[in-house]
Amino acid sequence: MLKALLTDVDGTITNTGREVSTGAIDAMRGLISHGVEIVLASGNTTCFMDALSRMIGTGGTLIGENGGVYRIGFLGDLHITGQKSVSLDALQIIEEYYHSKGVELQLYSPQYRFSDVAFARMVPAEEVRTVLEESGAQVIDTGFAIHLQEQGVNKGRAFLDLARDMGLSPKDFLAIGDGVNDVEMIRAAGIGVAVGNAHQSAKDAAVYVTKKRYGDGFVEAVDTYSSYFLER
Repeated sequence: MLKALLTDVDGTITNTGREVSTGAIDAMRGLISHGVEIVLASGNTTCFMDALSRMIGTGGTLIGENGGVYRIGFLGDLHITGQKSVSLDALQIIEEYYHSKGVELQLYSPQYRFSDVAFARMVPAEEVRTVLEESGAQVIDTGFAIHLQEQGVNKGRAFLDLARDMGLSPKDFLAIGDGVNDVEMIRAAGIGVAVGNAHQSAKDAAVYVTKKRYGDGFVEAVDTYSSYFLER
């Protein structure tokens, strides 16, 4: 039976306006009341995830920066899985490239990031990939921001390390997501679900795709597999 739930944030427990779905919050709190561990996984910073975890009512276990960091509980040690120097070197290259074109990138919370760098989707992600092809960094377009990260860092790899440190198997988890950056964690989980609005790559990785979209799809996923938790 399942013992924990791993979920993406933007596009998965939110609505089209990036507001957290109240139905998704209720679904998570219902699982929490039955002793199910909730893990939030996002491209966002740790401090953002801390606030969100507090407001939802989870125990603070998280994966941030698209797998660049993870932590067990609010008081656990923060594990950094990616080299920030790789991200910063790539950022310098791409900033110089766009500065020559008269474009200044809008960075997202650079002072709060330990592994990756992220900036607004004001330039084409494919162009960024082309410019950084020889940099050693990967370019992740989440649909909400463009992230620069060391090659090989992703939510799935962080998930495997996190599950091990929690004393669980990845197969003990229900994982729900919507983006290309969720593919590895969806594949690694015992049951991987993509919400109805998900990128096709996430749908292809999932064993179940919800009929509903966004936060409503998350609720559908929890409802569909709730007995797998409650019967354990």
